[in-house]
Amino acid sequence: MQFLSSAIGRKVLMAITGQAMVLFVIIHLLGNTSIFSGPGGINAYAEHLHSLPLPILVAFRLAMLAFVCVHIWYGIQLTIENRGGRPQQYAVKAAQKATFASETMIWTGLLLLAFIVYHLLQFTVRVTPGMAIGVDAAGRFDVFSMVVSSFRNFFVAFIYTGAMVTLFLHLSHGIQSFFQTLGLSNDRVQPFLIKAGTLTALVLFLGYVAIPLTIFSGILKG
Repeated sequence: MQFLSSAIGRKVLMAITGQAMVLFVIIHLLGNTSIFSGPGGINAYAEHLHSLPLPILVAFRLAMLAFVCVHIWYGIQLTIENRGGRPQQYAVKAAQKATFASETMIWTGLLLLAFIVYHLLQFTVRVTPGMAIGVDAAGRFDVFSMVVSSFRNFFVAFIYTGAMVTLFLHLSHGIQSFFQTLGLSNDRVQPFLIKAGTLTALVLFLGYVAIPLTIFSGILKG
C-alpha cells in the first residue's frame, strides 16, 4: 500500500493501466475494420461478441472500467502535484524534452473520457437520434446500418474525427512514456521508442478515422 501511495507507484499503475487500454484500442480497431467487408462482416463480429458468456462480458467491462478509473484518478493527482511545484517535476523536465502531446496529456485524457461516454451512449445505449435500428437478413442486429446512418451525419463524423486526433496526441506520448516509467528506456533507445510510439498512434488514428470519413464521403455505403 505504501508503494501505491507513492508518486512512483502511481506512475507505474498509470503506465500499466494505460497500456492495457492501448491493447484494447488495438483489438477494438481490428474488430471495427470488419465494417469494410460489408454488413455480413461487422454484424457477425458483433453477434459473436454478444454470444460470449455473460460472466465474461461483465468481468471484462468491470476490468476496463477499473483501468479507466485508476488511470484517470492517478493522472489527475500527479498532474496537480507536479504543477504544485514538487521537486520531481523538474527531474522529469530535465530528462525529457516537453512536447505539445506531453504537456496536454491531462486535457487529452479528459477529452477522451468525455468521448468514451458519448460513444457508449451512441452505440451501446443507443440513445443518439437518427440511427437506423433493426436486424439484417440473417436476423442479426444490424450494426452496419447503425454505424453507416450515424456517420452520414456531419456532426457525428466530425466529433469522431476530432476524438481520433485527441487519441493520437494522447497515445503518441503515452506509449513511449510507458517504457520510461518502468525504467525500460535510456538515452540510446529513447529516440526509437518515441518514433515507435508516434507511429503506433498514427496507425491507430488512420485506422479509426477511416471509418467515419469513408462513410461520410460516400465511399462506404449502406
